[in-house]
Amino acid sequence: MSDEEHHFEAKADAGASKTYPQQAGTIRKNGYIVIKGRPCKVSVFCGLAFSALVVEVSTSKTGKHGHAQSSHNCDVPHVNRSDYQLIDIADDGFVSLLADNGDTKYDLRLPTDENLLTQIKDGFAEGKDLVLTVMSATGEEQICALKDIGPK
Repeated sequence: MSDEEHHFEAKADAGASKTYPQQAGTIRKNGYIVIKGRPCKVSVFCGLAFSALVVEVSTSKTGKHGHAQSSHNCDVPHVNRSDYQLIDIADDGFVSLLADNGDTKYDLRLPTDENLLTQIKDGFAEGKDLVLTVMSATGEEQICALKDIGPK
C-alpha cells in the first residue's frame, strides 16, 4: 500500500461519454454514427455511405495499395428515445410537452420535416391527443414521430 494521497478534481458531469467506439464495418443501415460532431442515422449502406439531415459522407473501396476503412473505429452516439404528450404549440414554433412522470418540457421546436410537421399541426388543430417521440443523442434532441391516441 502506498502512503501517497490522490486528489481528483470534481467535474460537472459524471464523466459518461456521449459516444462509444465501434468498427466502421459493423455499422448497418438504421444504425447511428457521429459525423462532424453530429449524431446521424445510417440511411444508406453501400460500402460506407451515411446520411442525416444535410450531412452526407461516403467512402469507396481503395486501390490495390490502400486498405479498407471498415476496420477503423468510428464514434457511435448513445441514443435515447422518449415519448411526450403534446400540450401546446407556441407561435414561435416551440412545443410544450408532458412526460409520463409529470415533468414538462418547453425547449423543443417543431420538426423541420414537412410531412411530420403537417401531421402534428393538423392533429393538434383537430383536438387530437398526440404523443410525440423525441430522440436524443450527443446533447441534441429532435421530434421524430407521433402517435395519435384519440380525441382530447
